[in-house]
Amino acid sequence: MADLIESLHWRYAVKKFDRNRRLPQAQVEKLKEAFNLTATSYGLQPIRMAVLCNRATQESLVAHSYGQRQVADASHVFIICTEDRIDREYIEGYFDRVRDTRGTSEEILEPYRKSMIESFRRKTPEEIRAWATQQAYLALGNLLTACAVERIDSCPMEGFVSRAYGEVLGLSDKGLTPVLVLPVGFRAADDPFSGFRKVRRPAAESVITLGDTTE
Repeated sequence: MADLIESLHWRYAVKKFDRNRRLPQAQVEKLKEAFNLTATSYGLQPIRMAVLCNRATQESLVAHSYGQRQVADASHVFIICTEDRIDREYIEGYFDRVRDTRGTSEEILEPYRKSMIESFRRKTPEEIRAWATQQAYLALGNLLTACAVERIDSCPMEGFVSRAYGEVLGLSDKGLTPVLVLPVGFRAADDPFSGFRKVRRPAAESVITLGDTTE
């Protein structure tokens, strides 16, 4: 745990990446796996991640990122997207994976399958989008921690034009909506933010302890 806390102190939202350094592919693969292992509500994984490593395309995204150079200078850019269709077919696919992976019988799965399909049938498209977006934030948090542990620099971004990203990267054609962007790589030696101390409330103020913890 001490190493984890040290890693979290080390990380910060990079403002300037060293564009001459690329992440080793082995580290990229670890981050892909960390994304895929993120816990999601119901286990449905209503999110996918695009991995971009192309200088020309990255440069074109700056105009759709309110001028933020991180997307152009980072080694890779991760784009976390939500699935546009979370319907009966999608849910059926999840339960098929459970059956095939765990060997769970249909007799056990069927009540849960029906209940989940009915639950989502009652939700509005707006409610489903909001729910899926919340899962994207879970993945982002997981990736930020994984990056810190691997000593990979990152910069979580909400400031971008989702529709433009979807069009430029062809994600809209895949039934995906970009909701979060995470440039990753290595901080530049002259990024002044790398030396700033973290500004946080004391843990005693941000964490509320309930009950007697001495037992």
